[in-house]
Amino acid sequence: MRKAFKVTRRGAIKLAAAATTLPLVHIRTAGAAGHVKIGFWDHWVPGGNNIMQKQVDAWADKNKVSVEVDFITGNGNKLSLTGAAEAQAKTGHDVMTFYNWDVHNYADALEPIDDVMARLIAANGEVNKACTYLAKKKKSGWVAVPTSSGTQTKPPCARISWFRKHGLDVQAMYPAREATSKLAEGWTWEALLHYAELASKDGMTFGLGMGGSTNTDATDTHGALFRSFNASLVDSEGAIQLHSDQMKQVLEFAQRLVKFYPDEAVSFDDASNNRALIAGKSALIFNPPSAWAVAKRDAPQVAADCWTFPAPSGPAGRFVPTASFFWGVYNFSQNKSAGKELVEYLMQRPQVEARCNAVDGYDLPPYAKMADFKIWEEVEPPKGTVYNYPIRPWHNQQASLTASEAPPDVAVQIYANAIHNQMLARLKEGQTIPQVIAWTQDQLSGFMR
Repeated sequence: MRKAFKVTRRGAIKLAAAATTLPLVHIRTAGAAGHVKIGFWDHWVPGGNNIMQKQVDAWADKNKVSVEVDFITGNGNKLSLTGAAEAQAKTGHDVMTFYNWDVHNYADALEPIDDVMARLIAANGEVNKACTYLAKKKKSGWVAVPTSSGTQTKPPCARISWFRKHGLDVQAMYPAREATSKLAEGWTWEALLHYAELASKDGMTFGLGMGGSTNTDATDTHGALFRSFNASLVDSEGAIQLHSDQMKQVLEFAQRLVKFYPDEAVSFDDASNNRALIAGKSALIFNPPSAWAVAKRDAPQVAADCWTFPAPSGPAGRFVPTASFFWGVYNFSQNKSAGKELVEYLMQRPQVEARCNAVDGYDLPPYAKMADFKIWEEVEPPKGTVYNYPIRPWHNQQASLTASEAPPDVAVQIYANAIHNQMLARLKEGQTIPQVIAWTQDQLSGFMR
């Protein structure tokens, strides 16, 4: 069983997933000159990095700025650890990509960026609540720009034929158009449990993991599961809530569910579920469309049999896992002006839509006026397969940011240490609910000392 590590507000945190067209005219200012070094997330989807590089090159050529680009993998926490090291050493890139809680951890090392955000919001609409929560501080305002590149939801992606064989038409349940279905009312966590048992018997185990800090897909999924039961580990006032009726209810459900997780689920990382789907060994995963996009290239028969649709509902509602990415300009950068101008250029609608198109709709713009890209209804096979990947208003689905019910300094440690995953892993090992609660109480108390 993995031992939890403690993370301070400045400590190293998490990881995860994504980034990446052709430009518009950009008005050069006196500040846009010299050299800029920028660290992007290394995109999972084939071609994602190429389109980003083209956009950067076009801006650099237009503005006569030398731009050095690094694409940094999220695997093994490398992206997060790079940001942690640079923030501490006060040297490295001028502009850096931050994932989820990292922007909170290193906010003191970032240049205020209210001026850029004011223009982006005026042009593109308000930013979603999760990104605002993470990147806008009460005292310092915006400290990073929410980016589309890598920002994602992590809903179910399922094999159409397998579910149809067992009596559920997922395409009819969530069609690729603005519509609601009676079938959707029955898509609950209890229903998922039913199909997970059938999948286990079929040798098509659902690709649900419960690994440690390198398994953010599982952390995000389990955070949404707990939210759907209204079960908080710590509430907004910082009080531990492990003995609530809701916590008992979700752990009793999880005790039944984890029986049908893969045997190796405790050692999963963020690539494990992707590999299982692409190899035809799993009937369902919770993931952005990266696994489908790779299957489209490497296993087209699998890709053509995949459908993405909203998360199951629980007693407190339907919550979909989310993960957000940000671009921040370090306050120790030697070229803050050019860094801010490059970021603003990359977040203008033409660049955002072109990158989204290049990665088959993987990247989700966190701005209200960018929810109308046609790519989500057009990509195939099968046509409309990722139509329901963005949060659609008629799905009655809410975004979930794992542990965000707690104060940020505590929430980031819950997330970083994958506490939800470790609770479920202990249940799968055979520990009782009181034993799991006692272990969790000890961990949470340690975070608050």
